[in-house]
Amino acid sequence: MRFSAFFFDGASRAFHHRPTFSKLVVILAASGGGLVAYADSKSDHAIESSRVAPKKKVVVLGTGWAGTTFLKNLDSSLYDVQVVSPRNYFTFTPLLPSITCGTVEPRSIVEPIRRIIKKKGGEIKFWEAECFKIDPTSKKIHCRSDIGTNLDGNGEFLLDYDYLVIAIGARANTFNTPGVVEHCHFLKEVEDAQKIRRSVMDCFERASLPNLDAEERKRILHFVIVGGGPSGIEFAAELHDFVTEDLFKLYPMVQDLVKISVIEAGEHILTMFDKRITKFAEEKFQRDGIEVKTGLRVVEVADKNITMTHKSTEKMSVPYGMVVWSTGIGTRPVIMDFMKQIGQVNRRVLATDEWLRVHECNGVYALGDCATISQRKVMEDISAIFKVADKDNSGTLTVKEIQDVLDDICIRYPQVELYLKSKQMSDIVDLIMDSKGDVEKESVELDIEEFKRALANVDSQVKNLPATAQVAAQQGNYLAKCFNKMKDCEESPEGPLRMRESGRHHFRPFRYKHFGQFAPLGGEQTAAQLPGDWISIGHSTQWLWYSVYASKQVSWRTRALVISDWMRRFIFGRDSSCI
Repeated sequence: MRFSAFFFDGASRAFHHRPTFSKLVVILAASGGGLVAYADSKSDHAIESSRVAPKKKVVVLGTGWAGTTFLKNLDSSLYDVQVVSPRNYFTFTPLLPSITCGTVEPRSIVEPIRRIIKKKGGEIKFWEAECFKIDPTSKKIHCRSDIGTNLDGNGEFLLDYDYLVIAIGARANTFNTPGVVEHCHFLKEVEDAQKIRRSVMDCFERASLPNLDAEERKRILHFVIVGGGPSGIEFAAELHDFVTEDLFKLYPMVQDLVKISVIEAGEHILTMFDKRITKFAEEKFQRDGIEVKTGLRVVEVADKNITMTHKSTEKMSVPYGMVVWSTGIGTRPVIMDFMKQIGQVNRRVLATDEWLRVHECNGVYALGDCATISQRKVMEDISAIFKVADKDNSGTLTVKEIQDVLDDICIRYPQVELYLKSKQMSDIVDLIMDSKGDVEKESVELDIEEFKRALANVDSQVKNLPATAQVAAQQGNYLAKCFNKMKDCEESPEGPLRMRESGRHHFRPFRYKHFGQFAPLGGEQTAAQLPGDWISIGHSTQWLWYSVYASKQVSWRTRALVISDWMRRFIFGRDSSCI
């Protein structure tokens, strides 16, 4: 607001009216022989500023790998960003098995989300609450906080959004097995790892009490891990090291009674790894005295017994002291309710397209363990692809016409490139030549039916991505980059050609790049499966595991804490306090 004064005497004196005034309010008052006029106005610049469109509201659900990576890479100055999560911290989940046995302390692998937000510099709001309902029609989410209450006293509130990023992860999958929720431990959160750590120590303390017979002590010290995947195997290895390296020294009277069992429904453990790693892990566990039972399915978990079945035998019941359930992921209730609303029934997770957009849901994205990408199949669009490539509308395709759209096809349908690699072919022309027989490349012409036959098997390479931290982090990074250049790409799209419509997609679709995976097996030995079919097993790989996990920490603070915990364990051993 500007104020200007103009003075007049009896003689008429003209005054200059400034062009920046858009509104003029004149107040005249007699004073001596003159008049005083006050002008109240707004400048054109102020009006222009008031007309600036408000920022789009981006609401992020979850502070796990996907949500946190998205926040770290998002240009928060472009959006009004709000984060909703029941946990005000990020957890480095690959080290959760190390928490269960005191190798690493819980606070060493968590980073407060507000600290991460503060480093961004932009104004990002965080609400410690849980989203219990998503309303895609009105673009609102219903949240509930357990730490505070609103005027109604129930802690519930609503948030509007223009873009919703769902990254709330998943929960443990119990397969509706009776007794699992009541009697088993899970390994999804820091709190789960802390409970397991206390339970392990409680078992040893109970087994050391007087007036117990040997059978009861053996039952108490029988630790059962259900699930032969990476988490279950790593926990079994950590527990074995904890028992043999630390607890046997403190509880010598019960060291001959401890038993660790791994129960797997399949025929082998670590089936997602190379067979060489699977074989080494099974042999090492056998040498270490860890019992691996394969081909068994748990049907019930009681207070002191776990019941299993085998396809060739009847039910068997085994006494136990503690059970850790690590059999994959299940759907959270809010996601199940949301899928019913949008017609994605009978699914385990949300279905998205290759740009991480939830199907039939405008402005909603899903990434991480709560979603999976439904890759569009080539054969579903084969007619549209043929039409786009056939620029002269001749009804046939030449080699040049195919090569002109080859890059767009491989970007839009990554299974084409994977299939060519599996067949050791350099490009799609080689595939077509293989289907046509021994003819000159330049003379190749394909009609629609021949084109279909050439690409008939490429969709066999379509696979779902694993529910890992590596996938979630890459998805968060990809989506943040898309949001950062959304305005530019709307004007100048950078994606592949649209096969069913005109123009190009705004962005290139998400493409996962696998950097390898680790399987710590205890005794300072780790197995690694790295790109290029490179398998590494042994003590040297353990040091590679240390360096990679230290470098992947979310901050220098957690990096220093984790490394110091490893050094402390080397020098002093693991802590056995029941805290």
